[in-house]
Amino acid sequence: MEQKEFHDVVSIEEAKQRLHKHFKAIPEVEKINLEEALGRVVAETIIAPIDVPPFDRASMDGYAVVASDTFYADEEHPAEVELIDHISAGDKRKISIEKGECAGIATGAPIPKGANAVVMVEYTDRIGKKVRIYKPAAPGENIMAAGSDIMRGETAVREGIVISPRETGVLAAFGAEKIPVYKKPKVGIISTGDELVEPGKKLKYGKIYDVNARAIADAAAENGGEAEFCGVVRDEPESLLAKLKEMIGKYDIVITSGGTSAGVGDLSYRVIDKLGKPGVIVHGIAIKPGKPTVIGVAKKKPIFGLPGYPASAMIIFDVFVAPLIRKLAGIAEKSRKKIAARAAMRIHSAKGRYEYLLVNLVSGGDGTFSAYPVLTGSGAITTLAEADGYVEIPESTEMILEGSEVEVRLLSDSIKPADLTIIGSHCIGIDVLLNLLPVQAKVINVGSSGGLAAVRRGEADIAGTHLIDERSGIYNVPFLQRLKLAGSAYLIRGYDREQGFVIAKGNPKRIKGIEDLLRRDISFINRNAGSGTRVLLDLELGRLAKKKGVQFKELAKKIKGYEIEAKSHSAIAAAVAYGRADVGLAIKTVAEQYGLDFIPLREEKYDFAVPKEKIEKPAVKKFLEVLRSEEFKKKLRETPGLRPCRETGKIINKI
Repeated sequence: MEQKEFHDVVSIEEAKQRLHKHFKAIPEVEKINLEEALGRVVAETIIAPIDVPPFDRASMDGYAVVASDTFYADEEHPAEVELIDHISAGDKRKISIEKGECAGIATGAPIPKGANAVVMVEYTDRIGKKVRIYKPAAPGENIMAAGSDIMRGETAVREGIVISPRETGVLAAFGAEKIPVYKKPKVGIISTGDELVEPGKKLKYGKIYDVNARAIADAAAENGGEAEFCGVVRDEPESLLAKLKEMIGKYDIVITSGGTSAGVGDLSYRVIDKLGKPGVIVHGIAIKPGKPTVIGVAKKKPIFGLPGYPASAMIIFDVFVAPLIRKLAGIAEKSRKKIAARAAMRIHSAKGRYEYLLVNLVSGGDGTFSAYPVLTGSGAITTLAEADGYVEIPESTEMILEGSEVEVRLLSDSIKPADLTIIGSHCIGIDVLLNLLPVQAKVINVGSSGGLAAVRRGEADIAGTHLIDERSGIYNVPFLQRLKLAGSAYLIRGYDREQGFVIAKGNPKRIKGIEDLLRRDISFINRNAGSGTRVLLDLELGRLAKKKGVQFKELAKKIKGYEIEAKSHSAIAAAVAYGRADVGLAIKTVAEQYGLDFIPLREEKYDFAVPKEKIEKPAVKKFLEVLRSEEFKKKLRETPGLRPCRETGKIINKI
């Protein structure tokens, strides 16, 4: 038999280009049961259909109270309130309390109307129908707000995420049954050579065990494929051709090992060329080890003839085959297991306890990483779902100072620092945009002010902000000036969104505007202090107080529920929908989601701050391209309460 030389040795890049020209790696999608989803890759972004939890619930056993009734309580001067009822987990009754009253409550039970804190039973004594309280409770203490874990309409699991127990917990939390995932590409593997013996069989003189098949099959599985070893084929053209014809009809990718060089007994490239057009597209690559590699395409299936030497086979697999399998399986590249970082804020820890602190990793402007503690709490399933890793804090450490170096152990090998980091105020509009953006993004919701601080430190690529200046009524620009960011950051015009009062369908209380909040028959639910929505409310109340010639504090005291806070727009809507409040201030989007009526108060500017040194970062440029795109603007118009403006995507603070 005539030997054949390598006549067309090509570069690695040329080999990849030829492969991509003749084979388009397009992932396929299937829907599987939740119990089968572990380790699979999400093919479509999954939106939460309900709030988790769906109502405000107690996170401790104790007593639901009005927090202000407990403010000055201590061991010597306990506060005393009247016990009116007890609420168990699963209780369907709609109970309410007034000042001076309390209700016993079990962990997981719904918070009664009028209550805004839970006092742990350990800090109380019950004497008949009276409860003595020995420790003050802050508003919101020991309460898990509706939607504080997962908000209805929020992106729960993004496309491209490898499903771990954290994601299955999130999906189970809102009752997901069928999960869209990328199909695992089926990879068929054979070894060629008269000298090969399968492991487990007796080894005779002149024979060797087949090493490559096991290693290649495991590598294919590790990279997201469904691998199957189809046996050892002898150095005989008809046998090899018959086996490959069988495999090409059954598998998405076919791999042979051995038989690729120019020797008389090396048959792979000859046989592959007979399987169909275009046949062999590469035979010989300028790489060491692995020069005699064969790449072919037939019947729209890629075929790889890997060299027989194990080291060569695995190098070629990593360079050419693994990326293809991962692309078909929807899997991103792997990351390091440990990352050195600095604490983004002061971290307190309980002395005497060895703590595993869950953190998010954010890349700083100087190439280092900052670790942000995940603050959603141990009661929220998203605490695990959002974390990149954990910091181990020894028993003797009570505090880690801001800026201190820490070592972060990653929770998964597949986690890597995101291409784009967005820190600031959350908005559903960001989710809409990211669903159109072909990069991996990390979103950390710390509020508008926290986002601008992260821009100042160089930790955020982008910060979402909607802060209104009390004096001028201008959004965001004055705050960049006050924080001395005007010369070091750009402010990019985002989009408009409607803030207003969320009320029951049909408006049974005939609420018309902010002045109705003062009515004694109206119960209100407020946003948490520091949020942009709370700032807007206080600004409007300040104007009303000035109009009436009274102090702001005096006016706020007249609002029934001003001190009862919710941590999300969704929690506001849930409180109104479930009758815990008559009205709350939130964005129009959640009113639509809950089937509630909406009274517009103000159209606000939701903008993006970008550090000047990051404006040319590829992921930031892609973000801004999508922000300016007609497709995104169309999606905004389809989202209730959001709309693009004439200046969307423009820099509005050029210097």
